[in-house]
Amino acid sequence: MNEFINRYGAEIIQHSIEHLILVSTSIFIAVLIGIPLGILVTRKPEFSQPILGFANIMQTIPSLALFGLLIPVPVVGGIGARTAIIALTLYSLMPIIRNTYTGIVGVDPAIREAGRGMGMTDWELLFQVEIPLAMGVILAGVRVATVFAIGLATIAAAIAAGGLGVFIFRGVATGNNQLLFAGAIPAALMALAADFALGWIELYLNKTQINK
Repeated sequence: MNEFINRYGAEIIQHSIEHLILVSTSIFIAVLIGIPLGILVTRKPEFSQPILGFANIMQTIPSLALFGLLIPVPVVGGIGARTAIIALTLYSLMPIIRNTYTGIVGVDPAIREAGRGMGMTDWELLFQVEIPLAMGVILAGVRVATVFAIGLATIAAAIAAGGLGVFIFRGVATGNNQLLFAGAIPAALMALAADFALGWIELYLNKTQINK
């Protein structure tokens, strides 16, 4: 174990940081895009088919194929982290959009009517009532997207974007199990940590809403 740490420890830290940057950046962008799209679908149902259809299509494309398809695209494509972040963002949209829509639509109609009876505008109702009540469900979508993105980000090494996938690809190419473990174990631990942290926040928000 000591030999393993001495040999790969510095690289593991470096690639773990790269992995975190890829995932956190893509999830941040996906949240900025996905939550407004989910809200839009609740207000404009006619947009639900194209928006949800696009997000569904992105998830049906094999991950490595999507990375490859984005490389020749002008401006957004190329080799490196930018293309990986765009691909991860596209893959992360579906659970965030879906859960935002589900959470807001699932708010008790009586609560909405009470808000309207108090003279709330649609925007006030959305930001002061619906989103706070739906936050637990929305966060569940972010949680799913984050855990999924951590695993998927290992593919980013195929387009020279770094991350823990560097170890996995090197391990597969050389038949070195130590390299495979150096990439797979930190990625798995990262996914478990993210799932636990976001799950705890989700549980806290749900308990807060119940107590209210």
